[in-house]
Parts: sequence; C-alpha cells; structure tokens
Amino acid sequence: MKIVITAATKAEWLPASLHIKPMFTKADSEFKVIFHESGVGMLATAVSLTRLIMAYQPDLVIQVGIAGTFDQKIKLGKVICVDEEMLGDMGVEENNIWKDIFDLNLEQKNNSPFKKSKLPNPFLKKLNTLKLPQVNAITVNEISTNKNRIQQLIKKYEPVIESMEGAALHYVCREMNVSFIQIRSISNYIGDRNKKNWKLKESINNLNKTTLKLIDKLFKIM
Repeated sequence: MKIVITAATKAEWLPASLHIKPMFTKADSEFKVIFHESGVGMLATAVSLTRLIMAYQPDLVIQVGIAGTFDQKIKLGKVICVDEEMLGDMGVEENNIWKDIFDLNLEQKNNSPFKKSKLPNPFLKKLNTLKLPQVNAITVNEISTNKNRIQQLIKKYEPVIESMEGAALHYVCREMNVSFIQIRSISNYIGDRNKKNWKLKESINNLNKTTLKLIDKLFKIM
C-alpha cells in the first residue's frame, strides 16, 4: 500500500516524518509512506497533487494541516477531519450578497466532481478509523478577517473551518478516484490575527500525534 502524506508546508508533517521513516525500512515492504509539500493555496496544491498522483499512483492521500475555525466552542489544538469541502470565495459580491459560481450558473451543482455544489469525501466511513469529529469546511484564497465577510460565509455555507488547500485535495482525488482523508488541527479562531492567541505549536504537535496513530492503525488493518 502506497500512502502520501501531504501538507502545504513541511512544518505541518515534519515531526511525524521523523518517526514514520524508521517504521518502514525493509526494501520489500508492501506498506510505503512518502511525504509531500504541496505549496500554499489551491493552485499549487491542485497542480502538485495531480503530478504526484500520476507519477506515484498512491492508494491513499492524507492531507494534514492547521486551520482556523468559525466555531468559538471548539478548543484550540483539537484535531478533526473534513467531510465536505466548499469553495468559499469563487464568485461575486453584488449589493452585499455573495453569489458563488453555482448561483451564477457558471458551474452546475452536480457536475463532477461536485455533489450538490460540495466536494464530499466518500471514503470517510472507511478511513476515519480514529473516529475524529467530522466537519464541513470552506477553502479560500484570502484568509477571512472582515467581520461582515465572516458572517456572510457562515450564513451561506455553515462551515466549521477554513483552509487554503482542502478543496484542491477533494477536487483532485474525487476526479482521479483516489482515496483520501483531510485531517486538520485547529490553531486559531477566524478573524483573530493576534498570533499570541493562536496555538500553533500545540496544534502541530497534536496533528502529528494523530497522524502517527492513523498510520499505525492503517498499517495493522490494511
């Protein structure tokens, strides 16, 4: 089984990589794990993931990373997995109303790989072996900071978290029929740009511990 662990930056998977490599040292091992830095944002992630999948043909892609949450009740540092992804800023704002590409009829809600204008993960039932909380997410090119815009997004999409790469993972893997799971650790509340209030170190630590647990469980059952 070939597994890819990918993130926008190396820092998000580096701790886990130091532990996983010694686990699979036999040349004839049928369980192989490689690490991939996709780059930041949807464009870089979509291109680099497509290239990697075509060249390496993995059985599973695990995207890991930190994320901000819209839900003030979620404790910072908590690790979740994403069920449905949505495009959060592809469209136009008219008269203070946000219209996305589906509202504008630039894309049909059920055109592949979309399902009801979303990008759900059909593999979660099988892959969420750790029973992580499953949430809905939006992917944006611009991190949300404006209070009015944040409320606009919450009203339209009801997301729990936002990232800059998640939708690219869901889009590419659904199109190429590759199993995938997206795991995120909550580093901050959306709108708060004071990094002193963020839990970056704790979030990355929890994220990597969870990644190791998931790989260990997959190794035993696959």
